[in-house]
Amino acid sequence: MGGTEHLTVRREGATMVLTLNRPEAKNALSLPMLVGLYDGWLEADEDDAVRSIVLTGAGGAFCAGMDLKALAGKGMDGQQYRDRLTADPDLHWKAMLRHHRPRKPVIAAVEGHCVAGGTEILQGTDIRVAGESATFGLFEVRRGLFPIGGSTVRLPRQIPRTHALEMLLTGRPYTAPEAAGIGLIGHVVPDGTALARALEIAERINACGPLAVEAVKASVYECGDLSETDGLAAELTRGRPVFDTADAKEGSRAFAEKRPPVYRRA
Repeated sequence: MGGTEHLTVRREGATMVLTLNRPEAKNALSLPMLVGLYDGWLEADEDDAVRSIVLTGAGGAFCAGMDLKALAGKGMDGQQYRDRLTADPDLHWKAMLRHHRPRKPVIAAVEGHCVAGGTEILQGTDIRVAGESATFGLFEVRRGLFPIGGSTVRLPRQIPRTHALEMLLTGRPYTAPEAAGIGLIGHVVPDGTALARALEIAERINACGPLAVEAVKASVYECGDLSETDGLAAELTRGRPVFDTADAKEGSRAFAEKRPPVYRRA
């Protein structure tokens, strides 16, 4: 498994857990963190033993956004990471899920600060769990900046436009219950338990047919901006082949025999 000094990788069964690991800076984004994130997404995509991904943060925070010192060129130590960014100038956007969508489901487990770039990464995840004291927000306009991580495009597609615009234009913080109320997150749990709940959700996903799970996720995103007629046609194109897989046959047999299915991605 990969990882860097600011991003740890571990396995919980069929779930890959990626942890933003810079707690002294509330897990503000650094180049080592971005490189580790991108490598983690790729590793999960390429490893058929991984069926889900959980993204979380160390030290009671999720992510406080970009390290402004790093943004000004006063950080991001490590020549090996600079070389990676030189070789792939798009790497940071892929790491932040702006220009990359993992084919496996991604579950965010949020505690503490999830603001600015943290809220932007959040929008690239599929299922979101937060501790009750978590804080969300896009603070860029308060600093004279632009939330260029994708928020002006993705946020109005994920929550009602009036809420998206208020979050974008006021730069104010949102509590976890507020974030749940507008649909930004799906679960609010007691502080310190977001990761446990995320892993529970991941286990439910892991018990399902992996080819079906990946096809369903792909269909949701592919069809999201299509007309209903075009979307339904695209859904059939994506979904029909799943019925011809060995996994589909195994799922039907296991249901009839009242036993857990054994999926082999075939």
